[in-house]
Amino acid sequence: MADPTPLAPQQVSFFHEEGYLIVPDVFDPAALEPLRREIHGEINRKARELHAAGRLPHLHAEAGFDRQLSLIYRDSKEAGDAIVRHLMGVRGGGYYSPEMFGLLVNRQLLAKISSLLGSEEVIASAYRIRPKLPHFGRGVVPWHQDSGYLAEHCDRHLIITCWVPFVDATRENGCMEILPRTHRDRVYQHHAGGNADFLVIEDRDLPVDPRGAITAACPRGGAVFMTNRTPHCSTPNVSDHIRWSVDLRYKAADVPNNVGLEPAHVDAAGRADPDFYEKVNVACYPPDADIVVQSRKHPERVIDYQEYVRLREIYDHTEPRFAEVRAWPALSAAIK
Repeated sequence: MADPTPLAPQQVSFFHEEGYLIVPDVFDPAALEPLRREIHGEINRKARELHAAGRLPHLHAEAGFDRQLSLIYRDSKEAGDAIVRHLMGVRGGGYYSPEMFGLLVNRQLLAKISSLLGSEEVIASAYRIRPKLPHFGRGVVPWHQDSGYLAEHCDRHLIITCWVPFVDATRENGCMEILPRTHRDRVYQHHAGGNADFLVIEDRDLPVDPRGAITAACPRGGAVFMTNRTPHCSTPNVSDHIRWSVDLRYKAADVPNNVGLEPAHVDAAGRADPDFYEKVNVACYPPDADIVVQSRKHPERVIDYQEYVRLREIYDHTEPRFAEVRAWPALSAAIK
């Protein structure tokens, strides 16, 4: 395996000035194949279960990773939703295979993250797998900043979103659009209840005309890096295949986090001890466990796969009685 390559100073400067950076060659595309195969295997396992139960008429296994799920949705929205819930887990980040962990701790990726954070110690946080189906309205994500989903006390900290496509991401299959040079200001007004219940920044609340957005096309093997305050959206997928991607989040060790925090006990209903709920709210996104994925200074804090699974399962099985991350007003019916 090649030695990890940090970003060039010009790339780091571009990121901090523009609020985003597209790097087309973070990975060898073949390095993503194990995770693609494992996700595809999970789709087929769940599809066979639904088929055996009489809830899915056809498996469409011959369609392959890039098309199978969309054909299942065509036959049965209920079955398609069941498969997506199976992949997403309890709160969206419930898929934690060895291959998923391998992507989180990929040395080439972490070298780039370290360059952007200016820190060799890196903490990974919430992540989500995104299957954007063709001609499926729920996959269109309205304008927002990731900070809109995070605790307000983290607004001025840098939390990097790393968006990794599993296929070439193009305008046709619904890649992201980004508003450059708009990340240095505040977190803009969001509303709850946008398309597919996503948060949304209305056009009137955006800092600039959205027609000035850049198209964040990115090849498979590349990654799009953004700050938590960079406004972005995704567009409709009008292609004939699924635009699979995963978004990962990273921060430096001095950003509020819940590393090392876990319940003293959890009862049968999933309720943790009150002390845990009070302490865990220091994190930017309390429902997900933060984990140390790189630290030369404190290598004993870096977790392995078994510890990663243990922590994910603890947080997934703990009732989410966390403080409200952020309460945004609802989008009016007239605007919808």
